[in-house]
Amino acid sequence: MTGQSAMMVLEDGRVFRGSSFGAEGQTLGEAVFCTAMTGYQETLTDPSYHRQIVVATAPQIGNTGWNDEDDESKQIWVAGYAVRDPARRASNWRATTTLQDELVRQDVVGIAGIDTRALVRHLRTRGSMKAGIFSGEAAAASVEELLARVNGQPSMLGADLAEQVSTDQLYTIEPTGERRFTVVAVDLGIKTNTPRMFAERGMRVHVVPSNVTLDQIKELKPDGVFLSNGPGDPATQDDAVALTKGILGEGLPLFGICFGNQILGRALGLKTYKMKFGHRGINVPVVDHATGQISITAQNHGFALEGEAGQRFDTPFGTAEVSHTCANDGTVEGVRLVGPAGEAGRAFSVQYHPEAAAGPHDAAYLFDRFAGLMEGA
Repeated sequence: MTGQSAMMVLEDGRVFRGSSFGAEGQTLGEAVFCTAMTGYQETLTDPSYHRQIVVATAPQIGNTGWNDEDDESKQIWVAGYAVRDPARRASNWRATTTLQDELVRQDVVGIAGIDTRALVRHLRTRGSMKAGIFSGEAAAASVEELLARVNGQPSMLGADLAEQVSTDQLYTIEPTGERRFTVVAVDLGIKTNTPRMFAERGMRVHVVPSNVTLDQIKELKPDGVFLSNGPGDPATQDDAVALTKGILGEGLPLFGICFGNQILGRALGLKTYKMKFGHRGINVPVVDHATGQISITAQNHGFALEGEAGQRFDTPFGTAEVSHTCANDGTVEGVRLVGPAGEAGRAFSVQYHPEAAAGPHDAAYLFDRFAGLMEGA
């Protein structure tokens, strides 16, 4: 299944040697690790992984092959893929091809047979870093030359990537059954399952490009606006922040996920920062400070909002608060405007993925909360 020898080179000079997996050649990106034990197809096609080399902590990858149903977008977005033990055959009734063949078809360079435990421990200690995977003719160069290529690539800090993964033009997902609401979803790197979750709740979803204007949104007469997940540094998204302020000024109900959480937080006056190694997986515990409930969540982010659990602060749109934090490390996992008597206001967001596929589904109720906001409005 794997081919010629390959190398993964990190910016600090650490080298991992294995064999080529997927396409052969060269790829550059930020090395990050994902702790999910399932859902590699959803991970690879998540636009939030654009320009990142994903290291799988699950020891065997590819068992269920690749199918035509589980993609989270139109293509694989990861820059590269590093795994320990690729499955020698696909074994699932829905599989239409193998992971290896799909990586080759989409020209995604990977590496297999490396000690992913050692690599993940290194990234946890030193932090996510620039990296490259080299196989075939690309691996013939000296380590010194490959290291220079790795360090010559742009940093993820300051990277403006949302427009690169956004839709070029508006498209509409019709609701399942009777239409209750109309939602405009700003595509900063939206996943396929998100409009599906809205549609299941009677919402018509107009998915619009990341450079949409407030006037264009208002022309669609939405009952609410959604800010999607996406890649890159939220500090670059001044236009999206200005758009969000305009939406809040119009009094429209607003819901944000992941990148959308960081955009809403910035619109409310919070700052963002780059995390040491981020949260990527489907097993991250999050505390809802309004209820004390803990949800096990899917996450994929390397940036976060500054703030503390339960922190309240004044904004031009009313009082806001940090509504959720990570039970592991205290990272801000949600913000919201506060309504009368401390109730949820007309805008809220979470850093994790309530639309998670392949799960978990603990936080799917947030789509119903958004419906309730639109109903109240």
